[in-house]
Amino acid sequence: MNLPDKKGTVYVVDDDEAVRDSLQWLLEGKGYRVHCYDSAESFLARFDVRDVGCLLVDIRMDGMSGLELQDQLIERSSPLPIVFITGHGDVPMAVDTMKKGAMDFIQKPFDEAQLLALVERMQAEAVGKFAQQQSAATREALMAKLTGRESQVLERIVAGRLNKQIADDLGISIKTVEAHRANIMEKLGANTVADLLKIALGASAPAKA
Repeated sequence: MNLPDKKGTVYVVDDDEAVRDSLQWLLEGKGYRVHCYDSAESFLARFDVRDVGCLLVDIRMDGMSGLELQDQLIERSSPLPIVFITGHGDVPMAVDTMKKGAMDFIQKPFDEAQLLALVERMQAEAVGKFAQQQSAATREALMAKLTGRESQVLERIVAGRLNKQIADDLGISIKTVEAHRANIMEKLGANTVADLLKIALGASAPAKA
């Protein structure tokens, strides 16, 4: 995942060149890096799901609509925060997009202060979402190192079972449970049971010395 700039990247997708130019001028003037696209298709062709940023997209465009673009990003499991650009008649439609995870919508003509406040909120949301995604990917990679038996042992450790109880559950010796436990701790980079539980339950992995 790419590290965000100080003020982050804003993707603008709108088939109206005047709107793109206006947004780019406004946002770059406030220190944001802005990438503009004239269609949802051109944005999808270049967008990297690992990049940190937020998206301003017109709800109605020639070709793929903003709604369809949102569906595509959902399918790609993109954590990209989205705000829709709407005309007056599109408000009910924009409300529906929020039910699918869009952060907000903003009507044309823009209120600059409202837009900038929204973008600032989107950028804060983006940093949090992308950090969560990276943490989840790290956890999945760690958990994939475990054998099937080690996963069974870990599941019981998380449930609070004692070594003897785990041995009885799985029909193995206590020494075998202890060996599996040591292997699990090593593979997951856990120094304590508390570290182990944080990783297993999806919290942040412990920092390496």
